[in-house]
Amino acid sequence: MDSLTVETVVARAVDLPLERPVETASGVMATTPLVLIDVRTREGVVGRSYVRCYTPLALGPLAGLVTAVGAELAGGTAAPVPVHRRMHAMFRLAGAQGLTGMAMAGIDMALWDARAVAAGLPLVTLLGGEPGPVDAYASLRGMAVRAAVAEAEELVAAGFTAVKVKVGGRPLAGDLEVIRALRAVVGPAARLMVDYNQSLTVGEAIERARALDHEGLYWIEEPTTAEDFAGHARIAAAAVTPIQLGENWWGPRDLAKSIAAGASDHVMLDVMKIGGVTGWLRAMALADAASLPASSHTFPEFSAHLLAVTPGAGYLEYLDHARPVLAAPVQVRDGQVLVPERPGAGIEWDEAAIRRLGA
Repeated sequence: MDSLTVETVVARAVDLPLERPVETASGVMATTPLVLIDVRTREGVVGRSYVRCYTPLALGPLAGLVTAVGAELAGGTAAPVPVHRRMHAMFRLAGAQGLTGMAMAGIDMALWDARAVAAGLPLVTLLGGEPGPVDAYASLRGMAVRAAVAEAEELVAAGFTAVKVKVGGRPLAGDLEVIRALRAVVGPAARLMVDYNQSLTVGEAIERARALDHEGLYWIEEPTTAEDFAGHARIAAAAVTPIQLGENWWGPRDLAKSIAAGASDHVMLDVMKIGGVTGWLRAMALADAASLPASSHTFPEFSAHLLAVTPGAGYLEYLDHARPVLAAPVQVRDGQVLVPERPGAGIEWDEAAIRRLGA
């Protein structure tokens, strides 16, 4: 296991059509652009992961970047931590955000997967935990009242007791309408979260947060621009409802900045943007030291393993973008995601589905 050597890194671009587009106050996503990554080692081990670039415009450049970085790594160690250092050195002047950060994180995730596969262990076990159920919340795709209610009814019937809806892009009355309609569906004991997707000014966010304080919400997510830590600190100070940030932090240092500013009452880690598995492990230590509960953003396959070893773990976001290309998608039981017991993160490609998509 300790002597794995990178042989090749293969990146395949796929743009998955969505039956239900993901609606947000910042725009509608009709497809899911993914880069599927396979790191092959000289020892015959394959590590897999995927990254998501949100817009098809970035799909080709991201796949090309993963391939180029992989070519630089070929012939060297497949140990994640030294590779993490090497990749960051490659992009020290360019920066580790955006497509470069996505490419590095995807490779890091695949290397950790390969390491766990080589050890014959689930990733969670390799990291010191054990497989088991992880609490999850259902992330709704629709924003309109009727669509959100119909989707929530399906998910509550599947056992979910926590639901998140995207709001904003309309007057406060519209937010209250969908929140109250969903509360009637999920019941008084369920946890209900809202996500503004950075759509408000700080002043608007304070006004709305004070109104939403009466709705019994579990958190208000990204009410204003993600990198405005001072603005979020003002909102958090004015609101009773907890403020949730994190899906757009580029690495653990952004988390540290948020903690220093008092910008968020919760932590939301996106395994791709936080720096892969290596970045997540560093970030979760910071969150633990600050006594902030940590939830996940998308990527449920890796997030389930990582939340299982995260102190103060909150909720896994159940929004399984990659399901159409996975041979064994994540399994949900009674509102919990089950951490698989097979080696690695559990990602296996559905090659027939990938071929149908032209990749």
